[in-house]
Amino acid sequence: MTPTSDQPVKNRNLWMILAVVILSITPLIFIRGDYEGADEQAENLIGEIQPNYQPWFEPILEVPSGEIESLLFVSQAAIGAGIVGYVIGLYKGRQQGKNRSS
Repeated sequence: MTPTSDQPVKNRNLWMILAVVILSITPLIFIRGDYEGADEQAENLIGEIQPNYQPWFEPILEVPSGEIESLLFVSQAAIGAGIVGYVIGLYKGRQQGKNRSS
């Protein structure tokens, strides 16, 4: 494989990806704690402040377990990240096409 002008960019991207992975995993390994969602924390705090509080509406779909709830949340995040990545790639490709044609 011959080195190209894109090689330093690829190396930099690999280092950045590695840094993100390390920064994401490190707290999970070294910090012990309860990783509960903000929804549950807010519900508990509202219960402390106003014990007679009644929600305005009930959930449309009640998931059977926390694992399925996490799966749905992660799926939603992945779909959103895919859409954002597609749009960024689309605009970058258009810009490169304009640069090549001029």
